[in-house]
Amino acid sequence: MLPIDLTGRRALVAGVADDNGFGFAIAKALAEAGASVCVATWPPALQIFLNLLERGKMDESRRMPDGGLLQFERIYPLDATFDTLADAPEEIRANKRYAERGDFSIDGMARQLVADFGERPLDVVVHSLANGPEVKKPLLEVSRNGYLAAVSASAYSMVSMVQRLGPLMRPGGSFASLTYMASERAIPGYGGGMSSAKAALESDTRLLAYEAGRKWGVRVNVVSAGPYASRAASAIGIISQMVEYCRQNAALPQVLDAREVGTTAAFLASDLASGITGTTVYVDKGYHAMGMAVEALAPAAG
Repeated sequence: MLPIDLTGRRALVAGVADDNGFGFAIAKALAEAGASVCVATWPPALQIFLNLLERGKMDESRRMPDGGLLQFERIYPLDATFDTLADAPEEIRANKRYAERGDFSIDGMARQLVADFGERPLDVVVHSLANGPEVKKPLLEVSRNGYLAAVSASAYSMVSMVQRLGPLMRPGGSFASLTYMASERAIPGYGGGMSSAKAALESDTRLLAYEAGRKWGVRVNVVSAGPYASRAASAIGIISQMVEYCRQNAALPQVLDAREVGTTAAFLASDLASGITGTTVYVDKGYHAMGMAVEALAPAAG
Protein backbone atom coordinates (compact mmCIF):
# COMPACT_ATOMS: atom_id res chain seq x y z
CA MET A 1 0.00 0.00 0.00
CA LEU A 2 1.29 3.47 -0.93
CA PRO A 3 -0.70 5.96 1.12
CA ILE A 4 -0.68 9.70 0.60
CA ASP A 5 0.45 10.66 4.09
CA LEU A 6 0.86 14.34 4.92
CA THR A 7 0.68 13.86 8.68
CA GLY A 8 2.64 16.53 10.54
CA ARG A 9 2.81 18.87 7.55
CA ARG A 10 1.26 22.28 7.18
CA ALA A 11 -0.36 23.50 3.97
CA LEU A 12 -1.43 26.95 2.84
CA VAL A 13 -4.10 27.15 0.15
CA ALA A 14 -4.46 30.66 -1.25
CA GLY A 15 -7.75 31.40 -2.94
CA VAL A 16 -10.49 29.78 -0.84
CA ALA A 17 -13.66 31.83 -0.34
CA ASP A 18 -16.40 29.18 -0.43
CA ASP A 19 -16.86 25.42 -0.74
CA ASN A 20 -17.55 25.40 -4.46
CA GLY A 21 -14.18 25.61 -6.17
CA PHE A 22 -10.89 23.83 -6.68
CA GLY A 23 -9.25 25.65 -3.77
CA PHE A 24 -11.68 24.18 -1.23
CA ALA A 25 -11.44 20.71 -2.79
CA ILE A 26 -7.64 20.86 -2.56
CA ALA A 27 -7.75 22.06 1.05
CA LYS A 28 -10.06 19.19 1.99
CA ALA A 29 -7.96 16.58 0.20
CA LEU A 30 -4.81 17.81 1.94
CA ALA A 31 -6.60 17.59 5.29
CA GLU A 32 -7.84 14.08 4.51
CA ALA A 33 -4.21 13.13 3.87
CA GLY A 34 -3.33 14.36 7.37
CA ALA A 35 -2.05 17.90 6.78
CA SER A 36 -3.04 20.87 8.89
CA VAL A 37 -4.48 23.45 6.52
CA CYS A 38 -4.42 27.24 6.49
CA VAL A 39 -6.26 29.19 3.81
CA ALA A 40 -6.02 32.70 2.45
CA THR A 41 -9.08 34.63 1.28
CA TRP A 42 -9.60 37.83 -0.69
CA PRO A 43 -10.47 40.54 1.89
CA PRO A 44 -13.80 41.64 0.32
CA ALA A 45 -14.99 38.02 0.48
CA LEU A 46 -13.54 37.16 3.87
CA GLN A 47 -16.44 38.16 6.09
CA ILE A 48 -18.92 36.26 3.92
CA PHE A 49 -16.67 33.20 4.10
CA LEU A 50 -16.40 33.46 7.88
CA ASN A 51 -20.18 33.82 8.16
CA LEU A 52 -20.73 30.70 6.07
CA LEU A 53 -18.42 28.77 8.38
CA GLU A 54 -19.90 30.13 11.60
CA ARG A 55 -23.50 29.50 10.55
CA GLY A 56 -22.82 25.94 9.48
CA LYS A 57 -23.70 26.61 5.85
CA MET A 58 -20.65 24.64 4.73
CA ASP A 59 -20.91 21.79 7.22
CA GLU A 60 -22.02 19.21 4.67
CA SER A 61 -19.13 19.93 2.32
CA ARG A 62 -16.70 20.11 5.26
CA ARG A 63 -17.62 16.60 6.45
CA MET A 64 -14.52 14.43 6.68
CA PRO A 65 -14.36 10.63 6.25
CA ASP A 66 -14.17 10.20 10.04
CA GLY A 67 -17.37 12.18 10.53
CA GLY A 68 -15.70 15.34 11.80
CA LEU A 69 -15.55 18.69 10.02
CA LEU A 70 -12.69 20.12 8.02
CA GLN A 71 -10.99 22.70 10.22
CA PHE A 72 -8.78 25.53 9.02
CA GLU A 73 -5.81 26.17 11.28
CA ARG A 74 -5.74 29.84 10.25
CA ILE A 75 -7.63 32.00 7.76
CA TYR A 76 -5.55 34.86 6.39
CA PRO A 77 -6.69 37.91 4.41
CA LEU A 78 -4.83 38.06 1.10
CA ASP A 79 -5.00 40.30 -1.92
CA ALA A 80 -2.24 38.75 -4.00
CA THR A 81 -2.06 41.72 -6.38
CA PHE A 82 -0.03 43.48 -3.69
CA ASP A 83 3.45 42.28 -2.75
CA THR A 84 3.61 44.61 0.26
CA LEU A 85 1.05 46.77 2.04
CA ALA A 86 2.79 49.89 0.72
CA ASP A 87 1.94 48.75 -2.82
CA ALA A 88 -1.80 49.05 -2.15
CA PRO A 89 -3.32 52.43 -3.08
CA GLU A 90 -4.68 54.53 -0.24
CA GLU A 91 -8.26 54.04 -1.44
CA ILE A 92 -7.81 50.27 -1.03
CA ARG A 93 -6.15 50.49 2.38
CA ALA A 94 -8.90 52.86 3.59
CA ASN A 95 -11.73 50.68 2.27
CA LYS A 96 -13.57 49.21 5.26
CA ARG A 97 -13.38 45.68 3.80
CA TYR A 98 -9.59 45.99 3.82
CA ALA A 99 -8.80 48.38 6.67
CA GLU A 100 -9.90 46.00 9.41
CA ARG A 101 -7.82 43.11 8.02
CA GLY A 102 -4.34 44.41 8.80
CA ASP A 103 -1.59 43.61 6.31
CA PHE A 104 -3.37 41.75 3.49
CA SER A 105 -0.37 41.67 1.13
CA ILE A 106 1.66 38.59 0.24
CA ASP A 107 4.52 39.86 2.40
CA GLY A 108 2.13 40.52 5.27
CA MET A 109 0.76 36.98 5.07
CA ALA A 110 4.29 35.55 5.05
CA ARG A 111 5.28 37.52 8.12
CA GLN A 112 2.09 36.50 9.92
CA LEU A 113 2.77 32.84 9.18
CA VAL A 114 6.17 33.18 10.84
CA ALA A 115 4.60 34.99 13.81
CA ASP A 116 2.00 32.24 14.19
CA PHE A 117 4.13 29.15 13.61
CA GLY A 118 7.85 29.97 13.62
CA GLU A 119 10.62 30.44 11.07
CA ARG A 120 9.93 27.44 8.78
CA PRO A 121 6.18 26.90 9.09
CA LEU A 122 5.21 25.47 5.68
CA ASP A 123 5.43 22.23 3.73
CA VAL A 124 2.82 22.81 1.03
CA VAL A 125 1.65 25.96 -0.76
CA VAL A 126 -1.18 25.95 -3.30
CA HIS A 127 -1.89 28.97 -5.50
CA SER A 128 -5.59 28.84 -6.47
CA LEU A 129 -5.82 32.46 -7.56
CA ALA A 130 -6.99 33.99 -10.83
CA ASN A 131 -8.75 37.15 -11.85
CA GLY A 132 -9.23 38.97 -15.13
CA PRO A 133 -11.39 42.10 -14.85
CA GLU A 134 -12.06 42.03 -18.60
CA VAL A 135 -12.37 38.25 -19.01
CA LYS A 136 -15.55 38.59 -21.11
CA LYS A 137 -13.80 40.78 -23.69
CA PRO A 138 -12.09 39.31 -26.75
CA LEU A 139 -8.35 39.90 -26.75
CA LEU A 140 -8.73 42.44 -29.57
CA GLU A 141 -10.82 44.60 -27.21
CA VAL A 142 -8.83 44.22 -23.99
CA SER A 143 -7.24 47.33 -22.51
CA ARG A 144 -3.62 47.42 -21.43
CA ASN A 145 -4.73 47.80 -17.81
CA GLY A 146 -7.11 44.86 -18.08
CA TYR A 147 -4.45 42.65 -19.64
CA LEU A 148 -1.80 43.54 -17.07
CA ALA A 149 -4.29 43.11 -14.22
CA ALA A 150 -5.01 39.55 -15.39
CA VAL A 151 -1.31 38.69 -15.56
CA SER A 152 -0.62 40.35 -12.20
CA ALA A 153 -3.39 38.55 -10.29
CA SER A 154 -3.16 35.19 -12.05
CA ALA A 155 0.53 34.69 -12.82
CA TYR A 156 2.90 37.13 -11.13
CA SER A 157 1.17 36.46 -7.80
CA MET A 158 2.63 32.94 -7.97
CA VAL A 159 6.13 34.31 -8.55
CA SER A 160 5.71 36.66 -5.59
CA MET A 161 4.44 33.86 -3.36
CA VAL A 162 7.39 31.63 -4.19
CA GLN A 163 9.77 34.54 -3.54
CA ARG A 164 8.34 35.17 -0.08
CA LEU A 165 7.20 31.71 1.01
CA GLY A 166 10.09 29.68 -0.42
CA PRO A 167 12.35 30.65 2.52
CA LEU A 168 9.60 29.51 4.90
CA MET A 169 9.36 26.00 3.44
CA ARG A 170 10.69 22.95 5.21
CA PRO A 171 12.88 20.44 3.32
CA GLY A 172 10.93 18.65 0.60
CA GLY A 173 8.32 21.38 0.34
CA SER A 174 5.93 21.65 -2.59
CA PHE A 175 4.29 24.50 -4.50
CA ALA A 176 1.40 24.00 -6.91
CA SER A 177 -0.88 26.26 -8.92
CA LEU A 178 -3.83 25.88 -11.28
CA THR A 179 -3.92 26.52 -15.01
CA TYR A 180 -6.25 25.87 -17.93
CA MET A 181 -6.02 24.65 -21.54
CA ALA A 182 -6.45 28.22 -22.85
CA SER A 183 -2.73 28.62 -22.18
CA GLU A 184 -2.07 26.34 -25.17
CA ARG A 185 -5.09 26.61 -27.45
CA ALA A 186 -7.53 29.30 -28.50
CA ILE A 187 -10.67 29.16 -26.33
CA PRO A 188 -13.16 31.72 -27.71
CA GLY A 189 -14.86 33.51 -24.84
CA TYR A 190 -11.97 33.07 -22.38
CA GLY A 191 -10.62 36.56 -22.85
CA GLY A 192 -9.31 39.55 -21.00
CA GLY A 193 -5.71 38.37 -21.21
CA MET A 194 -6.45 35.32 -19.07
CA SER A 195 -5.08 32.92 -21.69
CA SER A 196 -1.83 34.90 -21.68
CA ALA A 197 -1.76 34.84 -17.87
CA LYS A 198 -2.14 31.05 -17.82
CA ALA A 199 0.60 30.65 -20.40
CA ALA A 200 2.86 32.83 -18.28
CA LEU A 201 2.00 30.80 -15.18
CA GLU A 202 3.03 27.56 -16.91
CA SER A 203 6.25 29.06 -18.23
CA ASP A 204 7.08 30.50 -14.81
CA THR A 205 6.46 27.10 -13.23
CA ARG A 206 9.35 25.60 -15.17
CA LEU A 207 11.81 28.32 -14.26
CA LEU A 208 10.64 28.53 -10.65
CA ALA A 209 11.07 24.76 -10.36
CA TYR A 210 14.72 25.20 -11.30
CA GLU A 211 15.46 28.33 -9.27
CA ALA A 212 13.49 27.43 -6.14
CA GLY A 213 14.60 23.81 -6.39
CA ARG A 214 18.27 24.78 -6.37
CA LYS A 215 17.83 27.48 -3.73
CA TRP A 216 15.46 25.86 -1.23
CA GLY A 217 15.04 22.26 -2.36
CA VAL A 218 11.31 22.68 -3.08
CA ARG A 219 9.24 21.43 -5.99
CA VAL A 220 6.96 23.57 -8.20
CA ASN A 221 4.20 22.12 -10.39
CA VAL A 222 0.99 23.28 -12.03
CA VAL A 223 -2.29 21.40 -12.49
CA SER A 224 -4.16 22.00 -15.74
CA ALA A 225 -7.75 21.37 -14.75
CA GLY A 226 -10.67 21.02 -17.08
CA PRO A 227 -13.48 23.59 -16.94
CA TYR A 228 -15.56 23.48 -13.77
CA ALA A 229 -18.69 25.49 -12.99
CA SER A 230 -17.58 27.09 -9.74
CA ARG A 231 -19.01 30.39 -8.55
CA ALA A 232 -15.78 32.14 -9.46
CA ALA A 233 -15.81 30.66 -12.98
CA SER A 234 -19.27 32.10 -13.59
CA ALA A 235 -17.48 35.40 -14.32
CA ILE A 236 -16.36 33.92 -17.63
CA GLY A 237 -19.96 33.93 -18.83
CA ILE A 238 -19.78 30.73 -20.91
CA ILE A 239 -18.64 28.25 -18.28
CA SER A 240 -21.65 25.94 -18.74
CA GLN A 241 -20.94 25.64 -22.46
CA MET A 242 -17.26 25.01 -21.76
CA VAL A 243 -18.08 22.21 -19.32
CA GLU A 244 -20.52 20.55 -21.70
CA TYR A 245 -18.19 20.80 -24.71
CA CYS A 246 -15.40 19.12 -22.77
CA ARG A 247 -17.77 16.45 -21.51
CA GLN A 248 -18.75 15.60 -25.07
CA ASN A 249 -15.23 15.68 -26.50
CA ALA A 250 -12.91 14.41 -23.77
CA ALA A 251 -11.36 10.94 -23.85
CA LEU A 252 -13.50 10.16 -20.80
CA PRO A 253 -16.89 11.75 -21.59
CA GLN A 254 -17.62 12.84 -18.03
CA VAL A 255 -17.93 16.13 -16.15
CA LEU A 256 -14.86 16.85 -14.04
CA ASP A 257 -15.31 16.63 -10.27
CA ALA A 258 -13.41 19.13 -8.11
CA ARG A 259 -12.29 16.30 -5.85
CA GLU A 260 -10.29 14.85 -8.75
CA VAL A 261 -8.24 18.04 -8.80
CA GLY A 262 -7.99 18.02 -5.01
CA THR A 263 -6.58 14.51 -4.78
CA THR A 264 -4.10 15.23 -7.58
CA ALA A 265 -2.83 18.25 -5.66
CA ALA A 266 -2.51 16.10 -2.53
CA PHE A 267 -0.48 13.55 -4.50
CA LEU A 268 1.82 16.26 -5.86
CA ALA A 269 2.40 17.52 -2.30
CA SER A 270 3.30 14.05 -1.04
CA ASP A 271 6.51 12.05 -1.00
CA LEU A 272 5.02 9.87 -3.74
CA ALA A 273 5.66 12.77 -6.13
CA SER A 274 9.16 13.58 -4.86
CA GLY A 275 10.58 13.23 -8.37
CA ILE A 276 8.01 15.49 -10.07
CA THR A 277 8.75 19.17 -10.53
CA GLY A 278 8.46 21.77 -13.28
CA THR A 279 5.55 19.79 -14.70
CA THR A 280 2.06 20.56 -15.99
CA VAL A 281 -0.24 17.77 -14.80
CA TYR A 282 -3.51 17.49 -16.74
CA VAL A 283 -6.69 16.69 -14.83
CA ASP A 284 -9.28 17.14 -17.58
CA LYS A 285 -10.60 13.67 -18.44
CA GLY A 286 -8.10 13.51 -21.29
CA TYR A 287 -9.49 16.50 -23.19
CA HIS A 288 -5.97 17.87 -23.74
CA ALA A 289 -5.08 14.77 -25.77
CA MET A 290 -7.86 15.22 -28.32
CA GLY A 291 -7.19 16.74 -31.73
CA MET A 292 -10.68 16.66 -33.23
CA ALA A 293 -14.13 17.30 -31.85
CA VAL A 294 -16.03 14.04 -31.41
CA GLU A 295 -19.17 15.41 -33.06
CA ALA A 296 -17.11 15.98 -36.20
CA LEU A 297 -16.87 12.19 -36.52
CA ALA A 298 -20.66 11.77 -36.69
CA PRO A 299 -21.99 10.94 -40.20
CA ALA A 300 -23.53 13.88 -42.03
CA ALA A 301 -27.33 14.02 -42.03
CA GLY A 302 -29.23 13.24 -45.22
